[in-house]
Amino acid sequence: MTQSSFAIEARRLQKTYAASGKSPEKQALKGLDLAIPKGSIFGLLGPNGAGKSTFINILAGLVIKTAGEVRIWDIDIDKDHRAAKAAIGIVPQEISFDAFFTPFETLELQAGFYGVPPKERRSMELLDAVGLADKRDTYSRQLSGGMKRRLLIAKALVHTPPVVILDEPTAGVDVELRRSLWEYITMLNKERGVTVVLTTHYLEEAQELCDNIAIIDQGRLIACEP
Repeated sequence: MTQSSFAIEARRLQKTYAASGKSPEKQALKGLDLAIPKGSIFGLLGPNGAGKSTFINILAGLVIKTAGEVRIWDIDIDKDHRAAKAAIGIVPQEISFDAFFTPFETLELQAGFYGVPPKERRSMELLDAVGLADKRDTYSRQLSGGMKRRLLIAKALVHTPPVVILDEPTAGVDVELRRSLWEYITMLNKERGVTVVLTTHYLEEAQELCDNIAIIDQGRLIACEP
């Protein structure tokens, strides 16, 4: 069987949310076809409500698609859901941690969820990479917003996934932190071959980082260009 050259493939992907209370039925994705090349930094743009978050949540296994096919690292999410989830790391928009866990404990716990043996865990290496080594034993509730966002990135990398999705990673952070996150994202891609998918509302961020950019609007792909 020939290995696909795409990290993520969606074919005729549809998602319809059922009517609830006074809210009518909503078709969030309308036959989305999208192929993201392996080894790229891929930008996913579009207005709020365009379907980007639904697409990401389907990849993460948080939303069940209505129709279509999705493959992550050539793994069909319907046929081998567990292996597909292991191939992807997702950095969500929302910052959410257990307030009484330290960064080190947070990464160790996440690695355990993915079945990473203790001897193979890279918790201190990841904390050092995102500039949090000196905060390893600080309660998460005491970290600044920027530090929490960096910890989210480290958390998504504990199982060494070949694909990482960053959902608005620099929203609300200062210019200096944004620049350092850009540098780390670029390093992951160039030195370690990680495929990075970036959703952002900052056009200069997409222009600076991405090899290809796709635009989704009203549940459809309307552009996909270098």
